[in-house]
Amino acid sequence: MGKIIAITNQKGGVGKTTTCINLVCALTQLGKKVLLCDTDPQGNATTGMGVDKNTVSPSVYDVLINGTNAKDAIVRTKFGDLLPSNRVLAGAGVELVTMEHREYRLRQALSPLREQYDFIFLDCPPSLEMLTINALCAAEGIIVPIQCEYFALQGLGDLVSSLRAIKRGLNPDLDIEGVLLTMYNGRTNLSLQVAAEVKKFFVGKVYKVVIPRTVRLSEAPSHGKPVLVYDPSNKGSLAYRELAKEIAAQNT
Repeated sequence: MGKIIAITNQKGGVGKTTTCINLVCALTQLGKKVLLCDTDPQGNATTGMGVDKNTVSPSVYDVLINGTNAKDAIVRTKFGDLLPSNRVLAGAGVELVTMEHREYRLRQALSPLREQYDFIFLDCPPSLEMLTINALCAAEGIIVPIQCEYFALQGLGDLVSSLRAIKRGLNPDLDIEGVLLTMYNGRTNLSLQVAAEVKKFFVGKVYKVVIPRTVRLSEAPSHGKPVLVYDPSNKGSLAYRELAKEIAAQNT
């Protein structure tokens, strides 16, 4: 049975989508069967996997709202499989409110796919809304990307409180798989201080690999490619390959 992992943080701009795209690609390159499910209406993970979000259909919206079989919405890409998203999904949060088992729609949709994949990654919106709640109810584990900047530390308490509430009330199987330090610059005191504080806060949960701040990581999505393909020798590419090995080793 494949493991479902949500990549989430209520703060935006921390590298959730970048991590999702590149982890899927890196694990696929390791020979794993991997699916990326884009649950963010911005559809950035969809675009980053080389799929046109403006024309793709069916999408995660159809799976959640119209009952489309998730298998029929999967797009095969060179970098891994994708359940795509687009701006139509923006209205799903409101529509889900009146639906039966509203928190578990994604869980029910993904359940039949677990036998086909080693990993299913969920790219979450940067807020605790109904789409994010669906992702957290579907997942067994979460990866929390945290950028190495001062303001990242201020939201950690709120993040942990939200995750505890979901675990207590909706998904008792949910656990933190790991915490990932992103946008790391080892030459600055700030990055070193933030890393130290995060390791104190999440004892034993922080990945050994850190993701460096590089221009190539920012450029790659505009070309519809993971950085591992856009610039395979970039230090960001090397970091995501090491992270994929770390995660694969955790789940053997």
